[in-house]
Amino acid sequence: MASTTVQNGNGLFSNPLFVRSLGWSNLWVMFAYLFNNFATFWGGLPGASLNNGAVGLLQLLLYPAVIIMAVFWTLRRREVTLRQDSYTISDMNAFLIRAAFWAVVLVGCMDSLISFLRVEDMLSGLVGETMDKNLGRSQFRGPYVHIPLIIMGILLATRTKTLGFHWLALLIVIGELMIVVFRFIFSYEQAFMSDLVRFWYGALFLFASAHTLLEEGHVRVDILYAGLKEKSKGRINAIGTIFLGISLCWMIILTGMAQKTSIINSPLLNFETTQSGFGLYVKYMMAGFLGIFAISMMIQFVSYLMAAVADYRGEDGKYVPSGSGAH
Repeated sequence: MASTTVQNGNGLFSNPLFVRSLGWSNLWVMFAYLFNNFATFWGGLPGASLNNGAVGLLQLLLYPAVIIMAVFWTLRRREVTLRQDSYTISDMNAFLIRAAFWAVVLVGCMDSLISFLRVEDMLSGLVGETMDKNLGRSQFRGPYVHIPLIIMGILLATRTKTLGFHWLALLIVIGELMIVVFRFIFSYEQAFMSDLVRFWYGALFLFASAHTLLEEGHVRVDILYAGLKEKSKGRINAIGTIFLGISLCWMIILTGMAQKTSIINSPLLNFETTQSGFGLYVKYMMAGFLGIFAISMMIQFVSYLMAAVADYRGEDGKYVPSGSGAH
């Protein structure tokens, strides 16, 4: 996708190699942080620090290493435009969100089935008393039921191309309808039914945010912006993305994952559940939704940054939002 109307201009945003290196470095540092977080709190490594021996030093050196790799990767691909990298990163994000949607659909359906069988005292007759007791423990259900379903969701995401927002929204409506019908007609209501709706609604709200950003569907208080030139819009979007969007995502990631007891790490490490014994065992995953939100928004903001600078430079091939919420 070659550009034919590029404006040189002045300033850092005029240098596509710098912007591309900045964007890819930001992403690779984020992935390095997530790897170190997993390796430290799940794998038992000491953590990235000069005071944690050779392993801790290696974990710390991972950050400058990935920055160098990102810059080298960019320089090796000098012919790639900002638009092309923007689309590549956006497509990568679409796969992540698609996998997350499939995962929550599969986990929600299976966990609801298990909870229904448990509350009706039918599970032990199907799988035995030992397995029944194990499925009543979140430390068993998480690793041996949820994680395989998440992996299956990732595999399904490789075979599908749609994000499935409308299907998940339909499932939420069906879930709410079932609650109303069973409560007021059959006088039957269980905790897992409302848990399922909250589980899916949380996923819909947080996972769809990055796609909404791509489609320009977020509410914008537009007083002066609409009347600006394309170059000015690109500059404003780029600056806003760096200082408002990307910085917010880093704040969520660092606050939620800095310590073992942080608001994202703690529920995930303990496979935290609700107080209801026969509800869904997915509360820890809902804490992880916040992490997925920050990660997916970070990726999309980097794509948005490159697209904004491409607008500033006058590159061809601008993405035109197709969603009904675009404005």
